[in-house]
Amino acid sequence: MQKRVHFNWFVVTVVIVLGITAFTRCMDRGAKQTEGNAALQAYEEFAGSNKCVSCHTDIYNKHIQTAHYQTSAPATHSNIAGSFDNDKNSITYPNGSVIKMEEKDGKFYQVAYMNGVEAKRQPMDIVIGSGKKGQSYASWNQVNLVQLPVTYFTQAQQWCNSPGYPNKIAFNRPITSRCLECHTTYAGEIIEKASSKAEGFKESEIIYGVTCEKCHGPGAKHVDYQAKNPADTTGRFILNPRSFTRDQSLDLCALCHGGKLEKTKPSFSYTAGEKLSAYFNWDTTAKVAGSIDVHGNQLGLLKSSSCFLQSATLTCNNCHSLHENNDLFTYSQKCMDCHSTEHGNFCTEKSVSLEKKKNNCIDCHMPKQASRSIAVILPGQNFITPTFIRTHHIAKYVEDTKKFIEGIENKKNRK
Repeated sequence: MQKRVHFNWFVVTVVIVLGITAFTRCMDRGAKQTEGNAALQAYEEFAGSNKCVSCHTDIYNKHIQTAHYQTSAPATHSNIAGSFDNDKNSITYPNGSVIKMEEKDGKFYQVAYMNGVEAKRQPMDIVIGSGKKGQSYASWNQVNLVQLPVTYFTQAQQWCNSPGYPNKIAFNRPITSRCLECHTTYAGEIIEKASSKAEGFKESEIIYGVTCEKCHGPGAKHVDYQAKNPADTTGRFILNPRSFTRDQSLDLCALCHGGKLEKTKPSFSYTAGEKLSAYFNWDTTAKVAGSIDVHGNQLGLLKSSSCFLQSATLTCNNCHSLHENNDLFTYSQKCMDCHSTEHGNFCTEKSVSLEKKKNNCIDCHMPKQASRSIAVILPGQNFITPTFIRTHHIAKYVEDTKKFIEGIENKKNRK
């Protein structure tokens, strides 16, 4: 069974969305760029995606299938990737200790054994990741969250030591609000920390996944207004990202896909439509693509591409629909909005048919590359196995193009 994706270097996110006081205004007039006030938003300001479905049924049904929506969830049998069968449910460490994934009374655990004796049992409470690349797990320790030591690595279809953990049993890596900021829509924070080394969160106030309200803003007021005024179709008290400027759109994606951000205000103060630089120190300049890892800074890679540098309007949303999953054919059609025979800049590779070119620009110009940040040491191995992620530096890749052409030829020969 396949499910929820791995969180980068344990990135398990809980978004404790803090917003601006001006956010309560009618948003159908378009969002403004403001410095914002770090006014804590309340859990009650969020409606939940289930309240969106009655008016936005088609969008909702597609969105719940996306990796964004599935990037965190309660740990249930249907949500957890990896096997609990006796011959597939454990990893052994160099010192001989073992961690087994076990199910008991409908709950799931990572259980440590030393010399065959159970030493520690910790519940798998939260799933982080849709399973596309992998999946990690968080566990409650009173009001604190800790990362569990075993991760599921989809590429190898097996359990492995969680990235960032030493190659020995440990259950002590705290999950911070910044780590959680990219994997949930909201989490209530307990200001009085139970531990001086870890932040506390309210388990009852977590909105799992990157849902509608992550990009459109808290929707309780919008839902209440529209229920009372169904004839008003202007979309009151809600953000419409389509009205964002280019910088606003890029900032929204950069919150989680813009590389290392050093916060200058509390986590989750930033709200869609605001200037990200008012909340974080980060480098907005384009860098050499080779210095940027393919995971975690897709915006940096995009900004180093000629496509971005030669356009005044290109944003992530030109290609990505956050409402639904897309395939290589759909992405390729986006490329051909600019690259066409009419514009005189269409693909000139003679060994690939016109049909093949139109079906897939991506494997040649945005190939999958090894990530340096998401890499694991699989049980029984002494070398690092990276996950492969599609680069967002759009360019000509000679070797990958050769592989693409060879793949076409091999398919022909098998027929």
